[in-house]
Amino acid sequence: MSALAPITLTHYLVASAILFSFGLAGIMTRRNILMMLLSIELMFNAANLTLVAYSRAWGNLNGQVMVFFVIIVAAAEVTVGLAIAVLLARQLHTMNADEAAHLKW
Repeated sequence: MSALAPITLTHYLVASAILFSFGLAGIMTRRNILMMLLSIELMFNAANLTLVAYSRAWGNLNGQVMVFFVIIVAAAEVTVGLAIAVLLARQLHTMNADEAAHLKW
């Protein structure tokens, strides 16, 4: 049997970078408000993965405590974002972010 290589900090950081890139690509290419919110959540999760990876590598729990605060901010963002999306859908009958630009002062 061959032994598998251990998972290192680099593996976690590469996975986090890929996840963050997917989120950034979703923000840049999608015009649907719900898809943009989902992409922001992917970016938050990438940041969480990085914080937990560094916390584990350094043997310090500060990064894992910070993740709880990021999760709280993400939950608040989802709540406010979905409320805004529902109001825009009712007002404009679309979820396209370009149509929401007409609501500027």
